[in-house]
Order: sequence, then C-alpha cells, then structure tokens
Amino acid sequence: MTEHAAKLTNVSLQRGNVTALDDVSLAIPAGKTTAVLGASGSGKSTLIQIIIGLHTPDSGTVTTLGQTLLPRNLRALRKRIGYAIQEVALLPHMKIRENILLPAVLSAWSRAEQALRLRELLDLMSLPDSVLDRFPHELSGGQQQRAGLCRALSLKPDLLLLDEPFSGLDTRTRRSIHAQFLAMRQQMSISTVLVTHDPEEAIRLAEFIVIMRTGKIQQFGSVHSVLEQPASDYVRELLTGLARGTV
Repeated sequence: MTEHAAKLTNVSLQRGNVTALDDVSLAIPAGKTTAVLGASGSGKSTLIQIIIGLHTPDSGTVTTLGQTLLPRNLRALRKRIGYAIQEVALLPHMKIRENILLPAVLSAWSRAEQALRLRELLDLMSLPDSVLDRFPHELSGGQQQRAGLCRALSLKPDLLLLDEPFSGLDTRTRRSIHAQFLAMRQQMSISTVLVTHDPEEAIRLAEFIVIMRTGKIQQFGSVHSVLEQPASDYVRELLTGLARGTV
C-alpha cells in the first residue's frame, strides 16, 4: 500500500470564469477516511473528480494510488477506484443484481466470482436478497444508496470516492447508513474520500478532514487537531455549524 491514497501538488483548474481549484497541494492518507468539507462551490467535488481523472488540471500534478494520472493508465487505474455520488446513478433499466455486478461483468469476472462477491456485498450493506430482482425505482432511498455503495465496492477497490452520497436522505435513514459505513470501515482497510457539506457527518465518519473555500484549502489535518485548533474564524464557524448555508 502506498503512503498516500492520492496526492495533488500545486493543482489549479479553471472552469469558465470560475477558479475551481487554486494551487491546491494535498496528500490524502492511505487506509483512512478523509472528509472534504465546504459550502457549495468550494471545489469539493472538483477535487475528487481530479483524483479519478474526470478533469485534467491546467497546472500541477496528480498522483492516485501511486501513479501519475495519464491518459494511458486511466482505464486500469479506475478499476481500482470505487465512485459513488449523491444521485446514486443506478441504471434504471437494470435490476439491482445487474447494477451491482456491472463492473465485475465488464471486468470479465467468472460467474462464481460474481456470486461470491454479491453475497459479500449484500451482507456488508445489510441488504436483503429480495432487492436483487427489483428495479432501482422500487427501492427506498436508503436501499438505493446501499446498492450504489455495493456497486462502488464491487471490484474491491483500493480507493473509494464518495460525493455527497447521503445528502438526499432523511435524518433517520442517514444515521442508519452512517452506522453501516462505520461498520464497513472496521471490516475493510480502504482509503476513502468523502465529500460533504455537513460538519456533523464529516466529524462522525472521518479520521482526517479537508476544509475548502473558493477552490482553496483552508485547513487539513486529523479531525481532532482541526477541531482543537481551527486555522481561522471561517473554519471554526463552519465546524460549529454557525456559518452553514451562508458561507
């Protein structure tokens, strides 16, 4: 395992008239969960999209799982990365079984390997077998999110990127999936980057935290150190929720 799950060095990206990332340097620890926290438009989603190669920076270098991102190695590298977003992105015309196993099918896993991995994933996410022959619209929001996480984990990735995966759920369902996520983290040593706008979620689920604002990193460190010694009033207010929705 590499020392860092991902490393950005002096990365900048302009999107139209907006500076999405502004000279960002960051080393994300391997084997840990790192939350990326900030208001809308702070550059959180762009950060993980850069890590998986969905955007090419205007300047700077990106290393993911020990490899510098280049067009020739992106396909192989992405097989080692799980990616889940708020909208879940389950294919509506496919049943849940097919959705979860799609990466394994595309990677030419045998039927026996697929069946074994499917069993492991259902157990991991506490999903009943009864969901497998349903379509996404027939599941609750919480079940859809769990199925989306199953698909993201299907190839046993070394890195898991989660972009606001729980934000569309009601409080009770979110807490249930949070508990499931923490249980999963105990079972699997997987490098995870969690994008969120919710300080409580970041503090509860992560070991490290990145605070972003207008494309720049305001502070990075362990959750404990950032809570104990916020680098600015902005960070302090964001973490206590005082600036939520206004920053």
